[in-house]
Amino acid sequence: MIYYVLLLICVLISVAFLTLLERKVLGYIQIRKGPNKVGFFGILQPFSDAIKLFSKEQTWSSVSNYALYFFSPVFMFFMSLFLWVLMPYSTGFYDFEFGFFFFLCVISLGVYPLMVAGWSSNSKYALLGGLRAVAQTISYEVSLALVLMSFIIMVGEYSLEDFTEFQTSYYLIFMFFMLSLVWIVSCLAEMNRTPFDFAEGESELVSGFNVEYSAGGFALLFLGEYSMIILMSTVMTMLFLGGSLNILFFFKVGIFITLVLWLRGTFPRYRYDKLMSLAWKSILPFTLHCLFMYMGVKVFMEIL
Repeated sequence: MIYYVLLLICVLISVAFLTLLERKVLGYIQIRKGPNKVGFFGILQPFSDAIKLFSKEQTWSSVSNYALYFFSPVFMFFMSLFLWVLMPYSTGFYDFEFGFFFFLCVISLGVYPLMVAGWSSNSKYALLGGLRAVAQTISYEVSLALVLMSFIIMVGEYSLEDFTEFQTSYYLIFMFFMLSLVWIVSCLAEMNRTPFDFAEGESELVSGFNVEYSAGGFALLFLGEYSMIILMSTVMTMLFLGGSLNILFFFKVGIFITLVLWLRGTFPRYRYDKLMSLAWKSILPFTLHCLFMYMGVKVFMEIL
């Protein structure tokens, strides 16, 4: 339990400084002033953000369903931290034999706080954002599960630890390069990040499902989203680039995090109907074909 508490503290500190990293990256990409030029390297920016968010006045709509409205950000933040028990390194955590099934089960629950937050706010803008988040998450989680099944079929194991041990000689990203690109795109949609941030489409939905939240509630939604970025980058590193817990491992996690931030500063927001078309008409058939192909390859290898 002590190890898990220490890990959560490290994750929360990492989330605070991830916001600083994002502002620095976007400041350099857009050639504008930001924390990269203002203040002492912008070190105090995360602390000032925390003080600002948690000291603001907490407001809520008088016609909202208050219990669900209040607990939705808490549940979203809890789900993003709960997945860290999957980490397979020797830190006193559980040894998940079917870790990836647990991973899929937990991230599939992540759609409920978005949906409930949008509905319980009793605002048409928040409800539209929640409905779009549900449709987007469901469409991409199907492809996410199929990609993961292709990996599991070829590796023959179900836990993250077995995947890291399997990649001692070569990385899976070279064996499944196209599927790894599909996984990254699906993860961007899962994390509601640009160019697939339709659940929080400011230009269309006035901030989407969280439009009625302020102060602490918004801060918890914000922390949950950014902790998911760190978690998914860690999972992608163990899934594609393997390796033991060392400095190189954290460097590879940093590469995936920087890629997510880089995409935000590079690509415009996708159109929603094109996103649905991409999910159901392009990515889903491609992942199904790859799944059947790898099943055939596995059967052929066992026959030989």
